[in-house]
Amino acid sequence: MQEVTNLIQNENFIMVLLVINALLIIGMVINSIRISKIKKENKELVKKLGGTDIKEDLKGYIHRVEKVEEKTDTILNYCKDLENNMYSCVQKIGIVRYSAFRDTGSDLSFALALLDHHNNGVILNGIYSREMSNIYAKPVEKGESTYTLSEEEKQALKMAINYKGEKNED
Repeated sequence: MQEVTNLIQNENFIMVLLVINALLIIGMVINSIRISKIKKENKELVKKLGGTDIKEDLKGYIHRVEKVEEKTDTILNYCKDLENNMYSCVQKIGIVRYSAFRDTGSDLSFALALLDHHNNGVILNGIYSREMSNIYAKPVEKGESTYTLSEEEKQALKMAINYKGEKNED
């Protein structure tokens, strides 16, 4: 115990403690300055983001991102449904104009094939004469009809089956 008392009373020991205390105070001041700079930057960032509490702002942003993800999933599912439904919509068209009767001057009659992606649909045949005009419909399944087709209807069906979204020159 005597040695500790002698050490504390020694001037060198007191000087060392003073130096250590001075270094600790300097470190504390430097850390305090750094913390105040970080607080200031944080305040400016929050101010730029338009809020007062960064935690609440982050929670709000996370909530908004989750909503966007939900909407994105909904949109993707809707697009998949549209794509699936599109296969049953009219996608392929073939039309042939012709003159059904010799006494009719121009090609006023027509055969029109309307098909979906799987070549299901209908052939409409509009026959025009001077006295009357008739339209006949024949169902088509997988590119074929159970009804007898005229040459013009066969041509229209072939055009529709080969339709690529551009004008056919057949």
